[in-house]
Amino acid sequence: MACNASLSWGKACVLTTAVALCLLAACSQQRAAQHPPQPGDKAVATVNGQAVWASDVKREAVAEGLIAPGDPLDVSSDLFRQVLDEVIDTKVLAAEAISRRLDKDPLAQRRLIAARERALEDVMVDSVIGKAVNQQAENALYQEFLRNRTPGEVIHLRQIVLAAEPDAEAVKKQLAGGAAFEAVAMERSVDAQTRFKGGDLGEMTTDTLPQPLAEAVKGATAGQLVGPVKVDAGWAILKVDDRHPEAPPSLDAVRPQLIRFITYDQIKDLVLTLRSHAKIQNLLPPPPEVPGALTEPASAPAPAPSNASAPATNAAPAQPAR
Repeated sequence: MACNASLSWGKACVLTTAVALCLLAACSQQRAAQHPPQPGDKAVATVNGQAVWASDVKREAVAEGLIAPGDPLDVSSDLFRQVLDEVIDTKVLAAEAISRRLDKDPLAQRRLIAARERALEDVMVDSVIGKAVNQQAENALYQEFLRNRTPGEVIHLRQIVLAAEPDAEAVKKQLAGGAAFEAVAMERSVDAQTRFKGGDLGEMTTDTLPQPLAEAVKGATAGQLVGPVKVDAGWAILKVDDRHPEAPPSLDAVRPQLIRFITYDQIKDLVLTLRSHAKIQNLLPPPPEVPGALTEPASAPAPAPSNASAPATNAAPAQPAR
């Protein structure tokens, strides 16, 4: 009897120990799930005991196109709170779908597989970008951009717009006689936008000028009067305040374009390589031939790869009265 009691007590100890280990394992898994997924991450909500991290909210904001990858998202901002609510909605709806066993539906299974593949695609792209986008690659592409860049020219213009060409000729003679351009512009110009600014059009690049003005100031030097030039509002007398070569954009200014270019180039090469090694069979029939459509001869050369580098961004200034 004592032996039986001792045996029962032993089984009870083993069972208790097993339960404790299971509980400990479950707690460990829960703690792991609650552990920040990346350094400095912050729990911003919980849903059924599971933490929602700031990085989850930011990732959703990027997926929705509300912010660009790498942009900050302040946890105290209205946008963050809006996206957080969307993340919470997604989690409670997903949990309810599981409780109703909707995830066991064959169609749902296919959609889950497709979602997993898209997520893995994103992870793969992030992995490639993380290795390809670095300071050395950015600097190399920026230097290539500078070598291939055709510098523009910045010009600072003023204008006095008159209703008739004879009036414009008279004003030009008045200016040539020493009258102050700014004073005459305020007195005589019919262009309301620039009249009370002394006719100042500000700085702009010559390639953004309307064609008549671009032709008129071509070769004109600083301080020179030009015109009359026909514009939409009448006839303009122009004064070149200054002109100088356009400074190249800084590396910081074009970095987003450089990163996009590097990313596209790397992903394109990766996809082409993977497709060349994969066994792909397109089961669709060939597209129907369109009568009269031009067909490329079999001997036509393959298109040359694009060597274009990231273009510079030029801010468009206010346009002159036309």
